[in-house]
Amino acid sequence: MAAQAHDIITTPITWSREISRIVYDRCASCHHAGGSAFSLMSYADVRPWAEAVKEEVLAIRMPPWGAVKGFGNFRDDQALTPEQIEIIANWASGGVPEGDPKDLPALPKIQSGHRAEESQVSMAISGEFKLGRSITLDGLDPKTIPTGASFQITAEIPDEGIEPLVWLNNYQPQFRHLFLFRTPIELPAGTVIHGVPSDATILLLLALPESGRSVVEEK
Repeated sequence: MAAQAHDIITTPITWSREISRIVYDRCASCHHAGGSAFSLMSYADVRPWAEAVKEEVLAIRMPPWGAVKGFGNFRDDQALTPEQIEIIANWASGGVPEGDPKDLPALPKIQSGHRAEESQVSMAISGEFKLGRSITLDGLDPKTIPTGASFQITAEIPDEGIEPLVWLNNYQPQFRHLFLFRTPIELPAGTVIHGVPSDATILLLLALPESGRSVVEEK
């Protein structure tokens, strides 16, 4: 407490106003009481970890999105933006001010992670795979990936070229999650999926005709 009392505040950024909103939006699914990682849901929780949080976000290790940004276009992208990374770094370096608790947003509702329903709406592939029929691809689910694996998955579409799907980077299976495309991708018969190692399994999530979205279920 004495050390915190002597912090020199050099930033207008506060936990209550800016940082809590980023944490609740990007980090709360894991970093809550009873979650898969230590809680960051309050100022008292996050204050001792402020420097470590800064180092993790600057190294782009957290949140654990597990893929290279810009390779594929995803509607569920949880990676921090450059602006959010800068805000967190400036706050941690600027004395970690709490701010006015009245500025705090409502606590987020914590939802369980999602997994693809393993039925006719998904296709499991390992190694190079050629589609025998046309599909509408809504996303990918890394079902079994070796720890620390890095590889690019692409779709070679007949007469159209290469479509980037996802570039997994230093993937950590404990943070497994879906990669859902912003717009479902039409893949005709004869499309070849490249890049999946033979010791890995990826689920191709198929969009349903009536909804245009794949079926997912709670873990």
